[in-house]
Amino acid sequence: MSNDNAAFTDSQALYLEGLARGLSIMKDLPGGSDAPAGPDAPMLEGQHNNEQLGRELVPEEKMKRERHPLDRWNELVARAENGEFPKGTDVLVTKFFGMFYVAPAQDSFMCRLRLPNGTISSYQLRGVSGLARRFAGPYAHVTTRASLQLREIGVGDPIKVLNGLYALGIVNKGAGADNVRNITGSPLSGIDADELYDTRTLTLELNNHILNTRELFGLPRKFNISIDGGGRAAVLAETNDIAFRAVRAAGDGEPEVLFRLGLGGITGHGDFASDTGLLLRPAQVVRVSDAILRVFIAHGDRSDRKKARLKYLLDAWGQARFLDEVKALLPEQVLLPASDFELVATPDIDRYAHIGVHAQKQPGLSYIGVATPVGRLSCDDMDAIADIADRYGSGTIRLTVWQNLVLSDIADGEIDEALRALAAAGFDTTPNAIRSNLVACTGNAGCKFAASDTKRHAMEIAAHLDEKVALDVPVNIHLTGCHHSCAQHYIGDIGLIACKVMTEDADLEGYDIVLGGDYGARAALAEPFWAGITAEATPVIIEQLLLCYLDKRTGVEESFRDFVARITLETLKSLVLERADIAA
Repeated sequence: MSNDNAAFTDSQALYLEGLARGLSIMKDLPGGSDAPAGPDAPMLEGQHNNEQLGRELVPEEKMKRERHPLDRWNELVARAENGEFPKGTDVLVTKFFGMFYVAPAQDSFMCRLRLPNGTISSYQLRGVSGLARRFAGPYAHVTTRASLQLREIGVGDPIKVLNGLYALGIVNKGAGADNVRNITGSPLSGIDADELYDTRTLTLELNNHILNTRELFGLPRKFNISIDGGGRAAVLAETNDIAFRAVRAAGDGEPEVLFRLGLGGITGHGDFASDTGLLLRPAQVVRVSDAILRVFIAHGDRSDRKKARLKYLLDAWGQARFLDEVKALLPEQVLLPASDFELVATPDIDRYAHIGVHAQKQPGLSYIGVATPVGRLSCDDMDAIADIADRYGSGTIRLTVWQNLVLSDIADGEIDEALRALAAAGFDTTPNAIRSNLVACTGNAGCKFAASDTKRHAMEIAAHLDEKVALDVPVNIHLTGCHHSCAQHYIGDIGLIACKVMTEDADLEGYDIVLGGDYGARAALAEPFWAGITAEATPVIIEQLLLCYLDKRTGVEESFRDFVARITLETLKSLVLERADIAA
């Protein structure tokens, strides 16, 4: 017989806390104590809280109140059998299963995967390739959340794709819509000699907690979480709604690794995650994430989709009030003041750490970072990568937020042979100042929001710069197609956001240019530099920008961002105009 006084596990405590909160708010909802109970109660509370403030729920929220999207799988099946695409709010319903109807850009579906920490096995990658061959366009895109997406899925095939992914152990639930998206972690976890914490187990635990906690599928809008283990490869944690960043605290004995908590990152809306001044131990990451999500569910804006992200709740309340609500859901001594600890500096980020050959912390083993052209992998590419990972490594493929991949655990004696195999398959593994840090979203070839063909233009820019500029330090160039900023243009040394450039003859694809962004310990938002440059002229403008940098920097140690800050944007534009035959 069990002991009634035995302590609850963390999972049991989280469940009971959620159940108690759900039951306690039922009396305040329309219908009082007779209102529906159960795991959707937190979402219903959040909707009620908005109505109490005089806000009218948007149609998407009214739809979720009538019937939760996760209960509507059979509707997806029926539409596929009848050859029908979703309409109205049913488009959002379908996204709850990771399936996006992307018309008018493509009259088809895009499927976004959940791959915690960006890790996929060779077996899974071959399976994804097989699904793409049968039911989608014969390719996949590496996303800026270190995952994969399939495109051009026909009207009758979304269930076939989802069932195929489930069979591979890839669970897409919540990969789109108003949910916690793919959880990113350090791509070199477990193999980086400089890392403070291996994030792989932690991202998986958090992912599985979310997948198995129905109450956490009732958010006002999408939500991003990242766990940075403090290694050499950046994971851009500061751009997420929740940013966990490993730090080392000095003490009398062995230094302790803790996580620093940041909140409210969304660079497309002009904010990095703001440091809370609080630390937590790794064992509390799931509990703290759960509490933050529950406060957001209860109080996030459900009347304006444009203001429904965590940033806007923090703006309205202030960080202190929000944290008070979070702490009320946590045991004492979970969130610890950073001022109580002596923190040791973390390793510097290496912008080439995700490309080329690097020694692992395991003696005799190395990893190879493989460049993919703006994240596109053909089915043949995926099959080749899976084969090489099996033949020379451990069968593990790591995807990165830089839209490339890493093959790990290769014996040092087989590195040359593995490089030859990658080259024969058409892959580049040489660090390149432009291509190694070139990021582009899907663009208007596959996204209805985008104003330009970002992936094609990114490749054109790279090809032009390869011929014209001998750059000796890495420079990040980010191309994004719209205000959603999936490619994080504001953190690039050079950021491009698509626009339409009006001429006498036609509206042309083009870009507004921002300069001086950065990330990690030097995080900064890029500033507007030049508006309305045609896509045709953009490579020349960037060429002249980089040549000005090479000519006038104080030395190789002066980064592009520091150069831009020193010389001023106004002066730099004048210099570019002197060199380029382009009207201001």
